[in-house]
Amino acid sequence: MKNNNIDRREFLKKAGSSALVIGGLGAVAGCKGNSSAAPGATAKGAEGAGEMTYRTNSVRGDKVSILGYGCMRWPMVKDENGRDVCDQEAIDRLIDYAIGHGVNYFDTAPVYLQGQSESATGKSLKRYPRESYYIATKLSNFSNASRENSIEMYRKSLENLQTDYIDYYLLHSLANESGFKYRFVDNGIMDFLLEERKAGRIRNLGFSFHGSREGFDEMMAYHEKYHWDFVQIQLNYVDWRHASGRNADAEYLQQELDKRGIQSVIMEPLLGGRLSKVPQYVADRLKERNPEGSVASWAFRFAGTHTGVLTVLSGMTYMEHLQDNVKTYSPLVPLTEDELAFLDETAAIMQKYPTIPCNDCKYCMPCPYGIDIPAILLHYNKCVNAGEVAASVNDEGYRKARRAYLVSYDRAVPKLRQASRCIGCNQCMEHCPQRINIPKELHRIDRYIENLKQDTL
Repeated sequence: MKNNNIDRREFLKKAGSSALVIGGLGAVAGCKGNSSAAPGATAKGAEGAGEMTYRTNSVRGDKVSILGYGCMRWPMVKDENGRDVCDQEAIDRLIDYAIGHGVNYFDTAPVYLQGQSESATGKSLKRYPRESYYIATKLSNFSNASRENSIEMYRKSLENLQTDYIDYYLLHSLANESGFKYRFVDNGIMDFLLEERKAGRIRNLGFSFHGSREGFDEMMAYHEKYHWDFVQIQLNYVDWRHASGRNADAEYLQQELDKRGIQSVIMEPLLGGRLSKVPQYVADRLKERNPEGSVASWAFRFAGTHTGVLTVLSGMTYMEHLQDNVKTYSPLVPLTEDELAFLDETAAIMQKYPTIPCNDCKYCMPCPYGIDIPAILLHYNKCVNAGEVAASVNDEGYRKARRAYLVSYDRAVPKLRQASRCIGCNQCMEHCPQRINIPKELHRIDRYIENLKQDTL
């Protein structure tokens, strides 16, 4: 396969960042200033910021906020029966702040939050005029791709979201042609969705992607036939050139979309939170370069710098995260050439920290044996970043690291939900968009913990 990588100067050429300054943000391709004509653009940004930056949908002309709200991580509470349910009051507060500060794109799916996200999102958004926001949801027919189930899922999404049309509809989590044909072509669902788009009940049709270059090329080959309106990809300053597992580098994905004039919607700008919880050395490096900005703001500026990006999704559970992201994008200050070089170096440094590429999407859940898979993997990553994963009993600081890991592990994961309970059924693996060998990682972590307990590392 030919080398399709572009260098940093080519990235900047495409992004136009070298020519952009705070006072000239209207020069961003697809962004015609922060016009009050944009839905939801009725308020100033966070304190100390200006107005939200918007990008223009090249197909329909929608003015979309560069910050999109990912609705996979809504705050949860326990109901009277001890079950985790969406905290509707907290969600309303978050959506009120988001819309009040110019955010108008909300992304959900039937499978998010064990099926609760669409309803909670729809209930909250229903309080606003329908034309003031854009809804994105997905056809998540992983477990049952029959025509009947797929159409029922689509119609249920309309019902849950309390709307008669969907602005951005995605074929959820595609990796290659074979999966696409099985889930959407052979069962006639693509024909159905094309008719729905023609009728206006779907305004934009696209797909989300996790997979290799070859798989992406296969999906791009269908553009002439189906005319993808947008594509959702995983993009951040680490995945730009250092994507893990079987995922393609974001540099390649964005380049291929640019060739065809297809705009991207960005997921995982923070790598499931990992780029906001970087190793202390990396955090110090980022803060030294920009003392006033948050660690996370670097990642969001990187994702938004490319002009082929329509919106950047963030799953903001807490108000302080929402406020920080609003500030970063009100307005967006694109990265300079020097800043892109700095992040390129930062990404290379982070490769030295052997974290597991878990993004806390929870697609692997629920585990039939009650294991809290994301909590185990994220705890391990946290300890790696904190220097609390020892290689040997002979390591300097082994005793401190041993105690820190064992104590924090029991606090982070209840004993009945720990890695030791994994039997290797592999049920979780087929749902992981990062293609992590989850049982292998759980068994490795469990062996590490036992070695710590026995002092046999």
